[in-house]
Amino acid sequence: MFDTLTDRLTQSLRNVAGTGQLTEDNIKDTLREVRMALLEADVALPVTRDFIARVKEQALGQEVLQQLSPGQAFVKIVHDELVKMMGDANESLDLAAKPPVVILLAGLQGAGKTTTAAKLARFLKDRQKKKVATVSADVYRPAAIKQLQTVSQEVGVDWIASEASESPITIVNRAIEQAKIKFADVLIVDTAGRLHVDDDMMDEIKELHAAIKPTETLFVVDAMTGQDAANTAKAFNDALPLTGVILTKTDGDARGGAALSVRAITGKPIKFLGMGEKLDALEPFHPERIAQRILGMGDVLSLVEEVERKIDKDKAEKMAKKLQKGGTFNLEDMLTQFEQMHKMGGMMGFLDKLPGMSGSGIQQAVEQAQPEKQVKKMEAIIQSMTVKERRNPDIINPSRKKRIAAGCGMEVQDINRLLKQHAQMAKMMKKFSSPSGIGKMLRGIQTMQGKMGGNAGGGMGPLFGGSDQDKK
Repeated sequence: MFDTLTDRLTQSLRNVAGTGQLTEDNIKDTLREVRMALLEADVALPVTRDFIARVKEQALGQEVLQQLSPGQAFVKIVHDELVKMMGDANESLDLAAKPPVVILLAGLQGAGKTTTAAKLARFLKDRQKKKVATVSADVYRPAAIKQLQTVSQEVGVDWIASEASESPITIVNRAIEQAKIKFADVLIVDTAGRLHVDDDMMDEIKELHAAIKPTETLFVVDAMTGQDAANTAKAFNDALPLTGVILTKTDGDARGGAALSVRAITGKPIKFLGMGEKLDALEPFHPERIAQRILGMGDVLSLVEEVERKIDKDKAEKMAKKLQKGGTFNLEDMLTQFEQMHKMGGMMGFLDKLPGMSGSGIQQAVEQAQPEKQVKKMEAIIQSMTVKERRNPDIINPSRKKRIAAGCGMEVQDINRLLKQHAQMAKMMKKFSSPSGIGKMLRGIQTMQGKMGGNAGGGMGPLFGGSDQDKK
């Protein structure tokens, strides 16, 4: 997401970052490029116009002119205005109401409401420790009720049955009563997809909203529709008292115009981003972190949180203790590290959050090298080995290499390449096996962001064998 915008903006701002003095003349070209970058990213014209006007006004102000580094101050102005455009700070769900808290999902057909209902249920269950129930009030799409049942069971939350022959109001009122009996904290209501120009369907959801009085009414919209996402959100907001927006399919949106336009056009906060097809691919929307990523500053704080949440701490701690006691990093350990990296979204998911990497030549070079494909080859090789060979790579002689190569359908040179990479990785592991571990490395990365990079705070916990003592 934002790849195109990041490329254009970072190049434009690089030209002015080292400027000793800001004048209307020397920022005119930069502002023109920023304007074009936003428009190409499908940001709405009125939003772009207001953004450029605010940046120009502040950039030519006396405070900026007196800065020791006006060029850097200009970059900070752009950053701060991006944050304001998207809503200043993350606005979380209101879960303080009397349970069950009812969350109503509305949106167009095909926006991903049913999948989002399951993602949101999992988010609330896993991260907020809430008991969640779901119900489908979509009585028009034949497979909608069954689909919600399937995904609800997959994420481990209660699903309340409904029938296509019932009215949506009857379904939800009964679901609320059942949720109370089940002592559910939250009830998520999936509704039928509808167009804002369809008066009958809009009247139906207005009546449903008035009958159940949900605490949260969230508009689910496909980010890849660009400006249309903001426009349809506004149309729904005119009909319903929306409390927020969830942008789906953002992993396929290289422009990001929807994220930059929705808040400005609707006045409603983006609360979540759907980042992929998996049912754990839903993240809270943090404007400041998104602004940092757009400007190529990385997002170390999100990386910290992702490591803490996704990495198997028991496995990492066990490896850390082994290395600290002088144990060797073997091929089983290497396989474990590949598994940990997969959980982080692979090498590209990791690099995307590091400062200076997004849209950089380094990231493009890594992408061209197809690291995920190479990792799969190495995993296949290791899995073709015996347990003894994985734990003692030194015993892998030429005859063993031939057998391993035949077992995984590769060449002996592929085995040699893996063993060489393992040896290099083993050396690196020794550096990360101290109590400071990868936490120290990533905290060092944080300082690269300077004042603009935010504060990741706290320790990283183990990733490549770093110790849990990082947290102390």
